[in-house]
Amino acid sequence: MANYKPDLSCQNKFIPINFAQQILPGTFENALCYIVENKLDLTGFDAWYNNDKTGAAAYPPSVMLKIILLGYAHGLISSRRIAKACESNILFMSVSGDIQPHYTSIASFVAKMHEQIEPLFTQVLMICDEEGLIGRNMFAIDGCKLK
Repeated sequence: MANYKPDLSCQNKFIPINFAQQILPGTFENALCYIVENKLDLTGFDAWYNNDKTGAAAYPPSVMLKIILLGYAHGLISSRRIAKACESNILFMSVSGDIQPHYTSIASFVAKMHEQIEPLFTQVLMICDEEGLIGRNMFAIDGCKLK
């Protein structure tokens, strides 16, 4: 009878991970991090978070935007699924710096900050267009596919 090594694909493994090395140059995640950190003006969020003397520390708006945009890009529109991805998906962990916000924090951020977030979506698309990252083959708006 043949003697094979066991399949350990369902076994957990503890390995050291450098999150910065997981975001490879030329990938969507790299472009997303660069755009959010260097091209977007996020000062509109500072007025909302006036918690320097009282209250708990808030999640940085840059991190929240990165995980939300990454989630939307991967088809995750549920705050619960985005939160789960931050716990189990190495790309989400890397983009967020291993910050794992609760799904209620994600949902609350989107709901309360929609006026600040909406113009940023447009800015991200315009920056991606300037950088040649948009293929211009098809855009989807509210589920309608337009050439």
